[in-house]
Amino acid sequence: VQLQASGGGLVRAGDSLRLSCAASGGRTFSNYAMGWFRQAPGKEREFVARISWIGTSTYYADSVKGRFTISRDNAKNMVYLQMNSLKPEDTAVYYCAADRNLVVGDKYAYWGQGTLVTVSS
Repeated sequence: VQLQASGGGLVRAGDSLRLSCAASGGRTFSNYAMGWFRQAPGKEREFVARISWIGTSTYYADSVKGRFTISRDNAKNMVYLQMNSLKPEDTAVYYCAADRNLVVGDKYAYWGQGTLVTVSS
C-alpha cells in the first residue's frame, strides 16, 4: 500500500484544515485500518487518531479530541483528518499510516510521506 498525504499548509490559530491521505497499490483499502500521526519539530512522533476498516470505530489522542475528526471513504481509497480550532501546538508534520490490524501504538506497516501543518498564533 502506498500512501500520499496532502492538505497541509499555513493557517492561523482557530482556523480549520482538512488533511487527505490517498491510498494506492491495488490492495483492497477496506482491509486496512488507518491512523494519523504527527511530529513536531524537536519532538517524537505522536499518535493523533485512528479509524477501523469500515469506519465504525475511531479513537483520538486527548490533545485533539473534540477538535479533530478522522473519517474514510473506502470507495475513493481515502482517509481524512478534519482539524478544527487549530492551535499553535498542532504545528507538525502529519503522517497517515495503514495496517491490516487495528494498531494500538505506532507499529503500522505502511506510512505516507507527511504533510506540514503550521499554525500561527
